[in-house]
Amino acid sequence: MTKKAKFRSPTGMHDILPEGQVFFQKIYAVTNSIANFYGFKRIDTPLLEEAELFSKGIGSVTDIIEKQMYVFRSKGGDYLALRPEFTAGIARAYIEHGMFNMPQPLKLYSSGPLFRMERPQAGRFRQFHQVDFEVFGEQSSVIDAQIIQIFYNIFRELKLKNIIVEINSIGDNQCRPYYKKLLVNYFRSRESSLCSECRRRLRYNPLRILDCEEEKCQPVKAQAPQLVDHLCEGCKSHFKAVLEFLDEVELPYRLNPYLVRGLDYYTKTVFEIFEDSEDGQRKTALAGGGRFDGLVKLLGGKDTPACGAAIGVERLVQAMKETSKKEAIQPLPAQRVFLAQLGDLAKRKSLKLFEEFRKAKIPVAESFSRDSLKTQLRAADKAGVDYTLILGQKEALEDTIIIRDMKSSRQETVRIEKAVKEMQKLLKK
Repeated sequence: MTKKAKFRSPTGMHDILPEGQVFFQKIYAVTNSIANFYGFKRIDTPLLEEAELFSKGIGSVTDIIEKQMYVFRSKGGDYLALRPEFTAGIARAYIEHGMFNMPQPLKLYSSGPLFRMERPQAGRFRQFHQVDFEVFGEQSSVIDAQIIQIFYNIFRELKLKNIIVEINSIGDNQCRPYYKKLLVNYFRSRESSLCSECRRRLRYNPLRILDCEEEKCQPVKAQAPQLVDHLCEGCKSHFKAVLEFLDEVELPYRLNPYLVRGLDYYTKTVFEIFEDSEDGQRKTALAGGGRFDGLVKLLGGKDTPACGAAIGVERLVQAMKETSKKEAIQPLPAQRVFLAQLGDLAKRKSLKLFEEFRKAKIPVAESFSRDSLKTQLRAADKAGVDYTLILGQKEALEDTIIIRDMKSSRQETVRIEKAVKEMQKLLKK
C-alpha cells in the first residue's frame, strides 16, 4: 500500500500537466492572433491589487466581494486582494498611466490566473484562468457588437460548434433606478416564494434575483417585469443598434431578459456565450461581458465609455475536450525530427549537431540519456515525428548520419555537415 502524499494542491486549485498544456497553448495562440488582427495591445496587471479597487469597482454587495475574494493584510499594513477579475485592474492601469491621453478607442487584452474562493466543480476552480478583451473611449454600439464577434470568432476558430450568444440590456443610471423600484415592488409582494438568498438580494441587489437558478424562484421570476420594456430612449436605441450589427454579420443570438451579470459596473449591453448541447440544453457560459461606461469615473478617472468581455479558459478547455477531442489531443508535434545516437563519440557529435538545428530554428527531440537505439526509436515513434536521424558508432567514425522516414521506413545516408540542409528540404515538402 503506497503512503499517502504529504502535500497536495490546495482545495480548488489545480496543476496544469503537460498533456493539458496542449489546450492552453492552442487557446492562447488563437486569442493572440485574433487580438493582433483587431488591433488589441497586450497589458499585464499585478496579481495583487488594493482590495478596495474591487469592492468599489465590482460592488460591495456581490458574491465576488462578499464570499469569494481572497483578501489579507500585508506586513506593511496594506489591505490587498488576489485579483478575482481583470476589468477593474485594467481600468485602474488606464487611469494611473494616463492612457486616456492616447488615441481613443484604446483596445487592450490580457490573460492569466485569477482567484475566487467558490465551491470547486467541473470547469470551475479557485485559481482559474481567463482571456480578457477591453475597449476604452468608445460609446458607439458597434464596439459592443465587435467584442461579441471577436469572442464568437475565437470559439469558431477553436472548432466549437453550436455557439450561441445570449444578450440583454440592463440600462444605465437614467432608467435602471425606476426599473429597480418596479422590481422590488413586484418581488416584495411574493417574497415568501423566493429562496433565502433571493430574499437577501431583495434588500441589497434586487437585479441579481433575475439571475437566480434555484427552481423555487423560477415561476416568480418568469412573471417579473422585464428591464428591456423600461429602457430610456438612449439605452433602447443603443441596444437596437447592437442587435442590428449582429444581424448584419449573421451572428446567432437570442434575447435573455433575465441576463444581468453579477457585477455592479455593467451598463447597457450584457451578454454571455454558450455552446449548446446536442439535446438543446444550455451548457455553462464560456464567456461573458458587456458595457461598463461608469467604471473609469467611479475609480477616479474621467468619464469614459467602455466595453469588454472575458473567456473562462478552464471551461473552454473542457468544451474542447468534449467536442474536439481528436484534434485537440493529437496536435501536430512541435518537433518533427528526432535525433538518436549510439556510443560516446556519436553522443558528442550529436550535441554539436543538436545546436546546429537550434540555430537553424528546427525543433528536434532527443534522448541523450538513453544508450539503447531500440528504446530511442520507440520514443521517436511515440513522439509522432516525421523523421529520425540515427548516428551510430560507424556513422560517427565516417562523419555520416542516417535519415529515416518514420512513415515509409525508407532510409538514406548523408554527410553529417549536410544534415541540417537536407532536413530543411524534407520538412518543406
